[in-house]
Amino acid sequence: MNNERMTRQEPRFQGDVSEKSHKGMSRIRGSDTSIELALRKALWAKGYRFRKNYKKLPGRPDIVLVKYKIAIFCDGEFFHGKDWEVLKPKLANGKNPDYWVNKIQRNIDRDIEKDQELLFRGWTVIHFWGNDILKRTSECIKVIEETILELKISEVDYYD
Repeated sequence: MNNERMTRQEPRFQGDVSEKSHKGMSRIRGSDTSIELALRKALWAKGYRFRKNYKKLPGRPDIVLVKYKIAIFCDGEFFHGKDWEVLKPKLANGKNPDYWVNKIQRNIDRDIEKDQELLFRGWTVIHFWGNDILKRTSECIKVIEETILELKISEVDYYD
């Protein structure tokens, strides 16, 4: 094989995609990612039982505490547009800018849509960034526990 960069044209991509990019993208997992595993392990250790990638809800939340009607999403910073106003101009100057800007903007819009649908159905929605899960897992668990406590308190207030 020669040293020329191989490119592949696929319908889901706009423009040429290098073999290296294609290989890297094909390894990105949709479920059971390291951030999901870290949060699930911490929740399990605290005694919380959950469903993973719950298909009965819009957006298939990564973790669902059915008992409390809490849907948790573990979002990767790049694909879910963390600091989008900073990232967007960088992508606009990079390779295949139309594809990446449109893809990430659509992901952001889809996240908003699924959150609204879940809220409409009476669910509490929590999003965590991947780095926050990996570096500050205990803080993420604390947010979940505080949310559960608030839900329990509001339930008591409702029945009083």
